[in-house]
Amino acid sequence: MAAADDASPSPKKPSPKKNPADKAAEPAGSRTPSRNFIQQIIDADRAAGKNDGRVHTRFPPEPNGYLHIGHAKSICLNFGLANEYGGKFNLRFDDTNPVKEEQEYVDAIIDDVHWLGGEWEDRLFHASDYFEQLYEWAVQLIKAGKAYVCDLNAEQMREYRGTLKEPGKNSPHRDRTVDENLKLLEEMRAGKYPDGSRTLRAKIDMASPNLNMRDPVMYRIKHAHHQRTGDAWCIYPSYDYTHGQSDSIEGITHSICTLEFENHRPLYDWFCRELGIHHPQQIEFARLNLTYTVMSKRKLLELVRDRHVAGWDDPRMPTIRGLRRRGFTAEAIRAFCERIGVAKFNSTIDMGWLEDAVREDLNERAPRAMAVLRPLKVVLTNVPADKTIMVEAPNHPQKPELGTRQIPLTREVYIEQDDFMEDAPKKFFRLKPGGEVRLRAAGIISCDEVIKDAAGNVTELRGTFDDDHSRKVKGTIHWVSAKHALTTDVRLYDRLFNVPDPDDVPEGGTFLDHLNPDSIAVIQDAKLEPSLANAAPGDQFQFERVGYFYADPVDSQPGQPVFNRTVTLRDSWAKAAGK
Repeated sequence: MAAADDASPSPKKPSPKKNPADKAAEPAGSRTPSRNFIQQIIDADRAAGKNDGRVHTRFPPEPNGYLHIGHAKSICLNFGLANEYGGKFNLRFDDTNPVKEEQEYVDAIIDDVHWLGGEWEDRLFHASDYFEQLYEWAVQLIKAGKAYVCDLNAEQMREYRGTLKEPGKNSPHRDRTVDENLKLLEEMRAGKYPDGSRTLRAKIDMASPNLNMRDPVMYRIKHAHHQRTGDAWCIYPSYDYTHGQSDSIEGITHSICTLEFENHRPLYDWFCRELGIHHPQQIEFARLNLTYTVMSKRKLLELVRDRHVAGWDDPRMPTIRGLRRRGFTAEAIRAFCERIGVAKFNSTIDMGWLEDAVREDLNERAPRAMAVLRPLKVVLTNVPADKTIMVEAPNHPQKPELGTRQIPLTREVYIEQDDFMEDAPKKFFRLKPGGEVRLRAAGIISCDEVIKDAAGNVTELRGTFDDDHSRKVKGTIHWVSAKHALTTDVRLYDRLFNVPDPDDVPEGGTFLDHLNPDSIAVIQDAKLEPSLANAAPGDQFQFERVGYFYADPVDSQPGQPVFNRTVTLRDSWAKAAGK
């Protein structure tokens, strides 16, 4: 498990050549910063006096699941733009489907957006706040001959809709009178009809090449309890109908969304135009796609439901909840989103970019400590059994202001199994029979004798300790005192999937076929320096030569923290791939 011998490695950047996002993903400082296309649009709008120069953005999640790293990009973009231009940022829940929405998700989303740095002041809204206004606008469209009640069921509606190559057919109910449509809509609202029996549809163009414009559904009947409005409604507006009007009500100037909504923009514009209301500008950008993971809500739910992971906050999950529990920082995620930039075309970003952003952030902030994950005992025969030597070590090699700590050294110490090799090659600069190595922050130890069990396994080493700090040896390793060591659980988390694209499966396969069997390893007898017993839940450390670790906020107990590996010191996946 031992990694490189330096305590504070310079973060290793993944090669930009390996990143499909090309220049958008170049590391910060490698090129002159330029205005992304959304900033350019806003700059032009402000120069022209559009919206009186205002910039007002929003993040509008549906409360039907936990946020993931893809949402983080949208949060950072929307809040960042509002902050850059001295504008406003709203958090709004598009809560139009009560069957899939829960207060649990609402609470988690609020917490995660705030943790990432989003600040909405008193502008926390819900689409359900606007249900009455949306209904009144639906009535307005009926009166204008722009909406009608349709009796086709879902299957019939699909048949009438047509295809990309063939136009759709008008519903037989499309020419109902205004009075009939108003009466039916009122009866739908009153609960007179069963679920799925009728819908309210916009009357646009069944021959439109854009399928979203082929008389889309505005309201559907759904006798379901809403987590905010209770049983006040049994008809609920569609997302496409609700979204633009909610933006309009809130005075949003730039409705920024991902590319999958590009074909919905004409519908967004149509509703605002036909209603004659404030018309925000919808702008689409490329969503964040990340290697070695999935970000489909359906697939994430499947991972949780079928217990492939321990829950939404499992540190292997790409959810913000999972990333937080693994020890990823908000600063690192924001830096990652800044680094990959904003593009107009979808691409996939290598997971290494996110992990590297975390390394850079933790390298600066994380105090150092020593932990031996797979211990091998070394008996220092020249150190009396009752003697304790206190060794002073810096808490951070580049930050003297963080002070030092005292580490006990005794007759018996633990080193990593990987730091000893009986038949060592010439350039093995750790411990070997007849060799010497320096203990981090302490003196030099030798290996004079190797003890083995009946099966020939090395169980113990014996040697001597030399407190001479002036003498030079090539290798330096970490260690802990056997007498004072804290024994606790350490969880080594890794990537959840073992291929860059888990959705790339042969016919008959599923993304689950690519689950990484080594995505978690639990070490129950790790030996840590005694100061770590004082670690509070949420504390972060660099375990020297091992990686960055986080005291689990759920399972840690006073005096007995449990540590999650946030990230290795270097990109082991890139090394394995020969990058």
